[in-house]
Amino acid sequence: MVARLLPLLAALQTAPGIDADERPVAPPLPFSRWYVAADGDDACDGRARERHGRSGPFRTLERAFAAARSERAAAPAQPMRIELLPGTHRLDAPLRLTADDSAAPHFDLRVTRATPAEGGATGPAILSGGKRITGWRRAELDGRALFVADVATVIAHGSAFRELWIDGKRRPRARHPDRGSCSVAALAAADAAKPWNQPIAEFVAAPADLAPLAAAAAAPRPDGTVCDLVACCRWIENHCRVAALDAATGRVELRDPTVFRLDPGDPWWAEGSRAFLDAAGEWWLDEAAGMLWVLPEAGEDLTRSEVFAPRLTHLVELAGEPAAGRFVEGLRFVDLEFRHCEWWFAPGATPAAPRASGSPQAAILVPAAVRAVGARNISFDRCRFAALGSYALSIGRGSRDVFVRDCEFTDLGGGGIKVGETTLPETPADALAGIFLLHNRIVGGGHLFASAVGLWGGQAPLHALGNEIGDFLYSGISLGWTWGYGAAAAAGSRIASNRVHDLGRRPDGEGPLLSDLGGIYTLGHHAGTVIERNCFRDVAARTYGGWGLYFDEGTTAIVARDNVVERTTHGGFHQHYGRDNLVERNLLVDGRDAQVQRTRFEEHVSFTFRRNVVVWERGDALAGDWSRGNAVLEENLWWCRDGSAPRFAGGDFAAWQARGCDGGSVVADPGFARATGAPLALPSAATAAAFLDASLFATGTDGATSPLPWHPAWRARRVGE
Repeated sequence: MVARLLPLLAALQTAPGIDADERPVAPPLPFSRWYVAADGDDACDGRARERHGRSGPFRTLERAFAAARSERAAAPAQPMRIELLPGTHRLDAPLRLTADDSAAPHFDLRVTRATPAEGGATGPAILSGGKRITGWRRAELDGRALFVADVATVIAHGSAFRELWIDGKRRPRARHPDRGSCSVAALAAADAAKPWNQPIAEFVAAPADLAPLAAAAAAPRPDGTVCDLVACCRWIENHCRVAALDAATGRVELRDPTVFRLDPGDPWWAEGSRAFLDAAGEWWLDEAAGMLWVLPEAGEDLTRSEVFAPRLTHLVELAGEPAAGRFVEGLRFVDLEFRHCEWWFAPGATPAAPRASGSPQAAILVPAAVRAVGARNISFDRCRFAALGSYALSIGRGSRDVFVRDCEFTDLGGGGIKVGETTLPETPADALAGIFLLHNRIVGGGHLFASAVGLWGGQAPLHALGNEIGDFLYSGISLGWTWGYGAAAAAGSRIASNRVHDLGRRPDGEGPLLSDLGGIYTLGHHAGTVIERNCFRDVAARTYGGWGLYFDEGTTAIVARDNVVERTTHGGFHQHYGRDNLVERNLLVDGRDAQVQRTRFEEHVSFTFRRNVVVWERGDALAGDWSRGNAVLEENLWWCRDGSAPRFAGGDFAAWQARGCDGGSVVADPGFARATGAPLALPSAATAAAFLDASLFATGTDGATSPLPWHPAWRARRVGE
């Protein structure tokens, strides 16, 4: 919008006969307002908070946008505002906005929570795609005292829900085991011989794990299946229905084949059977009878609780048409909450038909609760996305100048924000630009789809500054969607001053369930992309690949500098393969198994790793293939805190340097070694401010390149560079 105003401002500045000090300044036009209340009436005029005759608030946002569209035709220069009164605004269908709902050029249409300035109730304005469950009564089931309610009208939209919120708290679906997971015991010989990326439709379970499933098989569900099963392998989770069991052999037959082959030891758990309803807080949906059963927590009375189940698949859709040059423009969403929706895989033509069981990576098939295509000059400010069963927000094809600021994303079935597409833009109109994600809190996701990420960027550049991302079971940030050296469209991204933490393993101890993940995970060509001044902490993988900075297939031309990486299971930095990446002035602390890894040798320079400080507790510094060169390591400081001489690719440091590696590097105590689990004791305020000062990471403040405590042996000759 600023760019559009520049010609107008220039014309005013050069207009003849008007002195700069004498130019009249037109007062801003007052907002034209409409009010929407959960108990409003679309027959009213929408012009007042309270009803007086025909004057009063609308009931639906659709009616408010229709009024705004009509007024825009009559007064295109009029700024407009739709204000939602506090309360839960239940959507009968997703709100779909098109180019016809755009604001006039140079003016905004704001959808915001009404403030108490004019009097009236206070509190959040919630857009809900759920149904409040009422009519609770006490009843007994299988010898247990429970609460039950009729939910036939809730599931009438076509699929059984998998989430439930009681007084704002997500409740666990009845499952086995109640916490943690079982393990795949074995595979049939034919399945074990398959490549890792092929599906299978059965596995063998241990007898103790099979017993509860056998009880579930005694009461099959309406589609003939025993229960749902979630099985994790490599970097994904599989969602399958159990078709049958063989108690004699331990064979578990799946109606829905997995995405990838399972292996012995892979974790799994089962959900959605009456036989599993045995722990306080759990719930079970009797799909045949349309009844919802809840085993209450101690002292809980559901007749006094607010209980919501999801009903819609998504809440809001900004549906521009980039190919036609029609965009949804000039909308601001301010101080709103988005809640209670759930996406699930297509059920198939018949109940017995197999269906998709997962995504090949990052839960990429899972859409968002709020979706934008062809959106321009749009912002979400101080909004809250919570209690959702999918990704929260997606910014797709043809979108430009989109700002997401000071928002909170939490309690998510999927991930936080998706930017871009998995495919390259077909035309310039399809490309994305100017996507800014600023100072958001994206914490607590993957509750349905464990492989979802906090922030996913596909074939599009993005700017993520000053965000907090944490409590996911897979990667914090995923950037790029081209495997190898082919065409890519994510170049020029900036990932700066973010705090990324608790990945793979939740703060409460759940996990790790998946492998091959990173604090930030990258793919493809990224000329101009910079990852700087971020803090990546507590990254854990199940069998391999819990890294901080993870440059995967074809990652090219990324600069990663001035980042802190601490407490990873497999290392602070890993490059699978790529070229011409620069990793410099980073602080890597306490990789469990190794600190730096290079997996594939290539005939070009893979990366340059220089001027980094690497501190760890014990063990080898390096992992992977270091038998040949083409990875440049120089002027680094290495220190193993247990006092032993660190090992480098099977030898000591002298032998490592004799191979021509790590020129100018030293093994020396940098001055902030500390006991395991204690905070870093950094030697100077400058270093602390650069790496660990909370205000820096919280606000995304830009500043001069921060100094590291370089070893005196080569500090002097680097001053001024």
